[in-house]
Order: sequence, then C-alpha cells, then structure tokens
Amino acid sequence: MLKTVLMIALIIISVVLTIIVLFQEGKSAGLGSLGGQSASTESYWSKNKGRSREGMLVKATTVLVILFFVIAAVLNIGSL
Repeated sequence: MLKTVLMIALIIISVVLTIIVLFQEGKSAGLGSLGGQSASTESYWSKNKGRSREGMLVKATTVLVILFFVIAAVLNIGSL
C-alpha cells in the first residue's frame, strides 16, 4: 500500500517538476556582455528576485527535486 502511494507521489512530483522547469526563464545573463550591456547593473528586479514569480519557481524546483530523490531512494531501498 505504501509503495503504491509513494509511486503515485513520485509520478505527480515528476509531472509538476517538468512543468515548473518549463515555466522558468533561461539564464542567459552572460550573453548580454556580447552586445555591450553591463552585467554589473543591479536593478530593483534583480535585488528582489527571490520574492518574484521566478524566485518562487526556483524554490519550488529545489523542494521538488529533493522530494523526488528522497522518494526514489526510499522506493529503491524498499525493493531490495
């Protein structure tokens, strides 16, 4: 019973994790220097990015990845 619940949770986490990763913006800040843009300019947006939608997606991704690995490890240990 527990194995079935964990497998369903793993599938749901996998789908949600895939969707969250697809919603995230690319990290192409290094390419701005090729066009002459300065990477040292910090705006209000970059300072408060943790409270933004992008920051929340990064935090959710981290939590879901940790849950994914823990559940996968538990399922693997349980199958031995």
